[in-house]
Amino acid sequence: MPWVVLLASAVLEAVWASALAASEGLSRPVPAAVFLVAGALSMVGLAHAVRTIPIGTAYAVWTGLGAALTVTWAMTTGGEALSVVKVVLLTGIVAAVVGLKVVGHEPARTSVADDPPAG
Repeated sequence: MPWVVLLASAVLEAVWASALAASEGLSRPVPAAVFLVAGALSMVGLAHAVRTIPIGTAYAVWTGLGAALTVTWAMTTGGEALSVVKVVLLTGIVAAVVGLKVVGHEPARTSVADDPPAG
């Protein structure tokens, strides 16, 4: 479930980034409100996910996927030029995110007491 929340938070990151652009410097009320709500919900979801997923992995997934979705949305709506190179690079970001999920994680050591005995 934490991965689902993290993915939803990444989608919300793309929503708030796109709303920020549409708000024209927070001067348009509706996109500005969408920015604020989506930003808050995105952060809450990330905070929830990092209870289980290590922060480095969670943050990389959140920012990577959020950025890829933001660029994809901008290219789809005409806000940014579409190019084969961008699509290839975005595919790489998504592949890296999938890779982080596939490799999994081990619980972090929290103290020297967790070290195995020497010798």
